[in-house]
Amino acid sequence: MEDRVSPGYGTGREALLAATVHVVARKGLRGLTYRAVAEIAGVNNSLVAHHFGSRDALIEAALEWSVSRSIGLSGLENLPTNEDDFCRSLMALIRENPDLQTFQYEMILEARRRPELAGAVRRLYESYISALSAGLSRLGISSDSGAAQAAFAALDGLVLQLIAGVDEEGVERAIRYLWTILAGSAEARSLPNLKA
Repeated sequence: MEDRVSPGYGTGREALLAATVHVVARKGLRGLTYRAVAEIAGVNNSLVAHHFGSRDALIEAALEWSVSRSIGLSGLENLPTNEDDFCRSLMALIRENPDLQTFQYEMILEARRRPELAGAVRRLYESYISALSAGLSRLGISSDSGAAQAAFAALDGLVLQLIAGVDEEGVERAIRYLWTILAGSAEARSLPNLKA
């Protein structure tokens, strides 16, 4: 029997969403059953159907929950103002919550096979880019330049590499490099225009 969802996810609906993320991250969508979710959450499997009605509704709710939780834990909307904190917060998010990220990648790939998930995946990216845009604005980087989307694309790829087991030190160096680029962009924007 697998471990139950760790404490801190609350009870009821939130525990079921956390259990769904855990099951899909560990077994893929093929392993997602009401019984598997209920077992991880420590409840009767009829409670899953009661709260969500259908497997698809459960999947979409879990995706929204995982994105909201990930954005909150990452601090993207309130980016740290120095390289060490930026890197430390992102690396900690990935190390401490791999199921959140793994679940989201599973959903992104599944949307290629199941077009009905495309809207939820589009909202996933919109949420992350919007949060990062707010964080970059706080650092003085305009979001209309595409900086948020470009920065998120880089972070998204680095998170995937880390989850896939690619060299952790290399990922950390790349995150620090991204910070240098972003900080340089913010610094360049704060300088007055120089006329020749």
